[in-house]
Amino acid sequence: MISSLRGIVSHVGLNSAVVDVNGFGMLVQATPQTLATLHVGREASLATLMIVREDSMTLYAFEDAVQREVFETLISVSGVGPRLGLAALAVHPPEALRQAVADGDSKAISKVPGIGPKLAGRIVLELAGKLVPVEGPAAPAGPAWQDQVLQALTGLGWSEKDAAAALDRTAEENPDVAAGSDVGRMLRLTLRRMGQDNGRTGGSRRAPAGAR
Repeated sequence: MISSLRGIVSHVGLNSAVVDVNGFGMLVQATPQTLATLHVGREASLATLMIVREDSMTLYAFEDAVQREVFETLISVSGVGPRLGLAALAVHPPEALRQAVADGDSKAISKVPGIGPKLAGRIVLELAGKLVPVEGPAAPAGPAWQDQVLQALTGLGWSEKDAAAALDRTAEENPDVAAGSDVGRMLRLTLRRMGQDNGRTGGSRRAPAGAR
């Protein structure tokens, strides 16, 4: 089976392209998004999947192996052929399809032309546990001042652990300041907090000279 190919693009159509591989013109079917990355006269590298039927051999091309994997999984569902598999990838990126299946969101899948509510429900049912998200939820971004204040504190000699803990307490006690972007003020407040904490320990830990 042909799992990938690399060659010079000699033709790009609405639904297919031809890639010249060592003198052999390889006709591939692909989504509009994949075809948009191909340019006549330039080299292309594609992940591929060949599907052999009694009366045909068709080569499908993808930007990467991730798209190919999702395509293969989709067409394993009864009633979902290669045409619908490509249509699904044309409407939704691979990760969006994984997430839709994981969430049981048949409505999103039914937005694909040719996939009605009944087939969308079957896709969700049959692919549950097979088509799962691979990207974890994005970590929430910290306030704009956070990294700068932490760097300043560690630069003054505080450990990152102590600096982060004091910064968290300062933000809790001064929500109005934390909601803004005044780096200097947050630094001064945190240094004051660290000085107070150090005083409560009876001076057992000496603050860095720059923090006094």
